[in-house]
Amino acid sequence: MKRFAWPLGIFLVLVAFLGVGLRLKPQEIPSPLIEKAAPLFTLPRVEDESRRFESKEMLGKVWLLNVWASWCGPCRKEHPVLVDFARLGVAPVVGLNYTDKRDESGKWLVEHGNPYLVSAFDGDGKVGMEYGVYGVPETFVIDKQGRIRHKHVGPITQEVVREKLLPLVQELNRG
Repeated sequence: MKRFAWPLGIFLVLVAFLGVGLRLKPQEIPSPLIEKAAPLFTLPRVEDESRRFESKEMLGKVWLLNVWASWCGPCRKEHPVLVDFARLGVAPVVGLNYTDKRDESGKWLVEHGNPYLVSAFDGDGKVGMEYGVYGVPETFVIDKQGRIRHKHVGPITQEVVREKLLPLVQELNRG
């Protein structure tokens, strides 16, 4: 009987871990960068390779950094929501085109609409890695001092905009 107790015990522990893991929401994985300075970067723009975007240009503004790629299915799902958010004019949205092909990303923005104030081309993914990106889409809310205040993993929905992003952006703009 004892020889069956160990395997049964290990099996029950694994089942418990699986049960806990299935209840986790990847959108709620905390980022170690929350409340810390957003990594500064300088990258070429998707729409014009000869022009560069420097994230320090956004200091003094509350803004969103949306990590996206033309090959990303969930990015296609969130894109109309980003277009609507950009039209509200409450905060600029900067795109970080992550591990993509420049010509594909440019075509994608022309075809689907461009919600971005600017979209920076991160072809090798180094800037995304500095932000702790492990998949696309991911969106960061960055305050006027350049600190990351929120990270959303996965596609942004109207519900996320209404319940999380708008209230946070409005609070940060007041403060």
